[in-house]
Amino acid sequence: MYFIKLPAVMAKTGLGKSSIYAMMAENRFPKNIKLGPRAVAWSSQLIDEWMAERIQSSL
Repeated sequence: MYFIKLPAVMAKTGLGKSSIYAMMAENRFPKNIKLGPRAVAWSSQLIDEWMAERIQSSL
């Protein structure tokens, strides 16, 4: 597992920044992890799992 920053999350999921944060607020997207006072990232594993769930639910 490793951390990925917002631009990588956006590129990987195809979602925009506003959509990501709106979905996080609704508990429909993995929460970010605070790395420092002004830095956050996401777990690559949680993003992959979220994407796999979206694929399964669309079948």
